[in-house]
Amino acid sequence: MNAMVNVILAVQMLTALGMIGLILIQHGKGADMGAAFGSGSSGSLFGASGSANFLSRTTGVLATVFFVATLALAYFGNQRPTSAGSVLETPAAVAPAASAPAASEAAVPVPAAEPASGAAQIPTK
Repeated sequence: MNAMVNVILAVQMLTALGMIGLILIQHGKGADMGAAFGSGSSGSLFGASGSANFLSRTTGVLATVFFVATLALAYFGNQRPTSAGSVLETPAAVAPAASAPAASEAAVPVPAAEPASGAAQIPTK
């Protein structure tokens, strides 16, 4: 599943870069309006009307792919592995005891194990 998330992330990044490039090279509609009022030669008041050209259609397709990739990443990001409970509720792993203590370790008294609570961890003066 991690590989799928990486592929979707790569597709999302490529479509984002493609949209940025296509949007920057497109001719704005405001430029046609300025040309209609005397700063250029235009055939009609609002420019050439008709169906969308190749750049705007490609931008729309890339925007759709970007949106679908974003939804897929959100879906996979919210999936969590199922667990029996909280990490705090699971018992701590017990280290195996040594079979025979060394001579130097036998002379050192070992303090009794206390439960690790917040109050036990505060040093006293």
